[in-house]
Amino acid sequence: MLVIPMAFAQEIDQIAHGVFSWQTYDKTVKADLFSTGLETPAGTWLVDPIALAPEALPSLLTRRPVSGIFVTNVNHSRAASQFAQMFAVSIFSHAAITNTDFPVATGVQDGKMFSEGLTAISINGGPAGEMALHYEEGEGTMVLGDALINFEPHGFGLLPAKYCLDPRLMRRSLRKLLDYSFERMLFAHGTPILRGARARVEQLLGED
Repeated sequence: MLVIPMAFAQEIDQIAHGVFSWQTYDKTVKADLFSTGLETPAGTWLVDPIALAPEALPSLLTRRPVSGIFVTNVNHSRAASQFAQMFAVSIFSHAAITNTDFPVATGVQDGKMFSEGLTAISINGGPAGEMALHYEEGEGTMVLGDALINFEPHGFGLLPAKYCLDPRLMRRSLRKLLDYSFERMLFAHGTPILRGARARVEQLLGED
């Protein structure tokens, strides 16, 4: 049996107070993978986590205890199970996929604040089970799965239509992000936007 080695990130980068990220290039999918950590008063949440090299783990262990893992769509299981086992915490994802595609996860409903300051936002029409995650503290942070990307040659924009279940529906659904206040945006695939992220989403969705 062919064993495909898991991609490991070598270090954790501090993005803002209570917000951190780590990334690596995965040869199997030919793309850069990004993961987000949100250090909240209720504990640290890991979003779409990829594996960390042993030398990077101490940077995570010195933070508030991990409270849970959030997976933004059915394609982003990554190292979620390993982290959940390591920290003895639950995995959370879209309620629509937890009984079939991702049975190990606890289902989360659209618009539900499932932990202090954290709200899940369903993005219909993207990949199966697509959800964004909003953290209200520190001017606001929005974490995206695949519906929005920020890497070359595409730049900041919508997930290409060929990867969407319904690209028009996804675009309409993304307008729900504008119901929230946020300065920062982090992605599962792409460089974080540190200032003015909400304005950029508004501009993007306002284009014909």
